[in-house]
Amino acid sequence: MPHSVELSDRGRVSYEYDSSSSESEAMVNRFQSRRSHFLIPPVPSGHSSVNSSATSTPVPSRSGSPLPQFLVNSQPLVSTTSDTDSEPAALLRNRNPWRQERRSWWHISRRSRRRDGRTWRFTKRWAKRIVRHPLFPRQPITIVLSLIILSLFAIFLTLFLMYILNPDKEPLPWRAYCSMPYMNSPPDPANPSLYHDPYHNYSMEMTTPPFPHDELDTLPPAGLFVGVFSTDSSFERRALVRSTWASHPRSRDGAGVGDDGAGTSRTIVRFILGQPRKDWERRIQLEMEEYNDIIILPVSENMNDGKSHTYFSWASINAWVPPVYVKSSVPPPIFSYSNASKLPLPLASHDPSYAWQDLSSPLPQPWVRPDFVVKVDDDAFVMLAELEARLRLEMHAKPPPTNTPISPHRPIHRRSETSTSHSSGIPRHNNSYRKLFNIPTTYSTFQEQDPLIYWGYLVTNRLHRFMAGELYALSWSLVDWVARDPSVKDLAWGAEDKQTAKWMKMHPQADKIRWVSERCWIYDHPRAGTVYGHGFLFPSEVRRIQKHMSSALGRIFNPASSSLLPSSSEHFDVEELLTPYGRTPSAWAYSSVSTFHVRYTPPVPDLTTLQSIEALVEGAEMSLVRQDTSSSSSLSTSSTENSVARAWANREGRNARYEGKRVGGTIVVHFIKQNTWFLETALALLEGKEFTEAESRQDEVELNNSDDDVSDAVENFQSIFPGQQRTMGYLDGQLVP
Repeated sequence: MPHSVELSDRGRVSYEYDSSSSESEAMVNRFQSRRSHFLIPPVPSGHSSVNSSATSTPVPSRSGSPLPQFLVNSQPLVSTTSDTDSEPAALLRNRNPWRQERRSWWHISRRSRRRDGRTWRFTKRWAKRIVRHPLFPRQPITIVLSLIILSLFAIFLTLFLMYILNPDKEPLPWRAYCSMPYMNSPPDPANPSLYHDPYHNYSMEMTTPPFPHDELDTLPPAGLFVGVFSTDSSFERRALVRSTWASHPRSRDGAGVGDDGAGTSRTIVRFILGQPRKDWERRIQLEMEEYNDIIILPVSENMNDGKSHTYFSWASINAWVPPVYVKSSVPPPIFSYSNASKLPLPLASHDPSYAWQDLSSPLPQPWVRPDFVVKVDDDAFVMLAELEARLRLEMHAKPPPTNTPISPHRPIHRRSETSTSHSSGIPRHNNSYRKLFNIPTTYSTFQEQDPLIYWGYLVTNRLHRFMAGELYALSWSLVDWVARDPSVKDLAWGAEDKQTAKWMKMHPQADKIRWVSERCWIYDHPRAGTVYGHGFLFPSEVRRIQKHMSSALGRIFNPASSSLLPSSSEHFDVEELLTPYGRTPSAWAYSSVSTFHVRYTPPVPDLTTLQSIEALVEGAEMSLVRQDTSSSSSLSTSSTENSVARAWANREGRNARYEGKRVGGTIVVHFIKQNTWFLETALALLEGKEFTEAESRQDEVELNNSDDDVSDAVENFQSIFPGQQRTMGYLDGQLVP
C-alpha cells in the first residue's frame, strides 16, 4: 500500500503518506490535491494538512462546505480503510448531482436556443424564397398596388366577419310588438338557456291591453333611482340631460295638464362616472359642487369591465329616494326594506319639486330605499313619467302563477292582498347557471312580498336573451342580492347587459323573477338606421297601427272571411309565420320615416326647423310628403310647397297624439349619437302646442254649431210652449245650469 489510514484518539481520520511512493504517484497526488483545493478551500492555520503525520493534532479530515446549506448532502460520510483518494472522490460524488443539475439546465437552454435558431433560419429561408419569387413586387408601383390589395382584402374580411357575427340582419316587426302582447318570460320553461323564439315575441290574435291602467292614479308612486352612465368628457351631454328630460315638466308631469309631478316625486336622477382622468379631475370636482348630481365610482372608467356591477353594489348602500309625499287611496306596500331610512340628501336642481318643498319645511321627512334601481346610457332620452307609470304598475301587479301563461290583462291590486304561495308548475327559469358552474346557493331567504322584477327591452337572438343596455331596471331585492352574492362578482366583466341577464338566471329564486319586456315604446332614433329605429311614436299612431294589424291578421288567418278587406301584395304561409325563425311580413317593420341601413334624408329639402321635426314623427303627413318631379321645375316647386303647407296645417296637437291622457307614449329613445339628434328628440317629445290652429278652429266651429243647435231647439220649444222658457233654465238667451 502506498499510504495508510489511521484513526486518531478522537476517532478522526488522518492520512500518512509512505515515503516510498513513486514519482508518478506523487504527481497524481499533487493533481488530486489541486483538484480538491479547487473545490474545497485551503485549511486555515492551526489545522493539520492532508499529509500530516499521525502524531499531529487530530483535526477533521474535511472542512465546511462553501456551498449553500440547502445544497449540502445531509448524509454523513462513513470512515473507511480505503485509499486516501476515497474521500476526495466521495466529495466529488456528493457534488456531482448539483453540478449535473446545473449542467442539465444549461443543456436545456442551449437546446431551446438551438430550436429557436432552427425556427428563425427556417423563417428566413422561406422569406428569401418569397422575396425572390418572380411574382413578388419589386418596383414602387407594384409594391403600392400590393399594399392596396392587401388592405382591401383585410377590410373585406373584417366586414364579412362583422356581418356573420351581427345578429341584426333584418328590421324587427315593431308594428307587431305594438299590436300584440309581448312575452314576459322565456318561452322554454325547461331550459331557459336555450331560447327558440328570437323574434316572434308576440302572441297571435291577441290585442295589447290599453294603457294607462284605470287604477294607475290610485296607487302610490314608485321610488326610482335613475343612474345615467357618463364619462368625464361628456359635459355637454350631461348639460342636455339636466335641461331636458331630467327636469322638463312634460317629462316629469306627463302630457296634458299632468299630475303636478306627483308621479315622479320619488324619482332621482344621478350621473354615474368612473374615476376621472388626471386632466379632468378639477373640472369634475367643480361640476359636482355646482350641480350636486354626480357619483364617482371607485373604478376606472369603463363600459364592460365591471362598472355596472360596481354601480349596483354602490346603490345597495348609498341609493336613497324621497318618501311618499302624496296621499293615495291605496296605501304604500310594506316590503322588507321599507324601514330603512336616512336624512335627506343634498338636492340637485332637477330633483322633484316635492323634495324641495319638504326640505324647506321645519321637519323634513327621511329618505328611503328605492323600489327600482335603473341603469341608463347617456345616449338615451327618457320620459320619466312614462317610465315611473310602467314600473309603478309592475310593482303593484299580482305575479301570475308560474304554470300559467302571461295574461295580457293582468290584474292590478295591492301586493299585501296577493297570495304568498306560488303554484307548483314548471318554473319559467331555473338555476341551470348555478349548477353549470357549481355555484353554491346563497341568500335564498327572501321576503315573499318583495317584488322580483327585471324590466327593459328584451333583446332576443339565437344565442342570447337579455334586456338591452340603454335602459333596464332591477327591483331593490335583486339589487341587494347582486351586491351581496359572491358568485355574481365573478361574472362582472363582459357585455354588461348580457352579464346582468346571467345574474338573473343565477338567482336562488330565478323562477319568481318577472322578465317584463317593453318593446313598443323603446326604440332607436329615426336617424340611427338600426333594426330598432323608426319615427317618433305617439299613442294616436299606435292606435291606427293596431287597427291595421288587426285587419292584416284577419287576412292571414281567415282568408275566406276577409275577402272584403283590402288585399295585400305580400302573401305568407301561416305555418311559416308561426315558425320560430320564419319570415315575417315586411309591412310589419315598415316605417314612414326611416329605412333599415339607409341614411335618413328629409322628405323635402328646405323645411323649417319645426317642419323637419314633424317629418320625424311616425305616421305624420309631413313624413309622407315627397317632392313632385313629374312636372316642370316651377310647377314642381309650387306643388311641393302646397303639400308641405297642407301637411303642416293637418298635423296633430299633443292632446290628440296622447288621446287626452297623461301617459301612454314613448318611454325611451336610444342611439342618440349626436347632440343635434338629442335636441330633435327634445323638440319632438317635450315641445309643441296642445292644440294646433286647425284643431282650435275646428273646436270653435263645433262649439258654434252646438250653440246653434241649442238655440234652434229652444226656439222650437218656445213656439210650441210659449212662456215656458224659465222652466228650461233659459235666461237672457243663455242656458243656465
